[in-house]
Amino acid sequence: MGKLVIVMGNSGVGKTTLTNLLCSQGGFISGLEKIGERPFQSRFAGDLARYALPNQFDFLLFRIEQEMAIRQAGETGILDGGLEQDFYVFTRQFLKLGYLNEDEYHLCERLVLNFRRVLAPPDLIIRLNAPLETICERYRRRNRALEITRIKDLTELQYLLDDWFSVQTQSPVVNIDVSQDDPTYYSLLPGLLSKIREMI
Repeated sequence: MGKLVIVMGNSGVGKTTLTNLLCSQGGFISGLEKIGERPFQSRFAGDLARYALPNQFDFLLFRIEQEMAIRQAGETGILDGGLEQDFYVFTRQFLKLGYLNEDEYHLCERLVLNFRRVLAPPDLIIRLNAPLETICERYRRRNRALEITRIKDLTELQYLLDDWFSVQTQSPVVNIDVSQDDPTYYSLLPGLLSKIREMI
């Protein structure tokens, strides 16, 4: 069975960049968020209340499918964000913002909890940490064509991340300080690649 590594952190902190670099340097299978390819994302951006549920359901199922593909491939794969971040951070945030109602949220919860009973938890979580001011600046610079998250949401997203990590016990966590602006992760990559191989 393949090994699963998740890169988690606030929006804009550098998850996708690090995932791409780890996969290219370490020969791992890559599992990216692929926001632009998700069928409901642009409709969700235009009508938050109407498309919140199908968009979240699609993202959660997509993450489940990515995990299943990695496990079945028998290799190590790295996901940026992953199922837990999509549910415990973004789905909870959409409930708080009123994009999802309680029944819709609990439908997503049932999906995640039931699949997680079948799917093994991540073998390793890499958590990217940086001050909120740094994250906000990086978020402004990334300039994606399609964004649902707003700058003012990052504080709440950080709270939801911290809240989940405070109770998460199923997967080992490697905390990485990415406060320094190093878009190539040049100084970080060799040690992190060694750590991944050592821990999984």
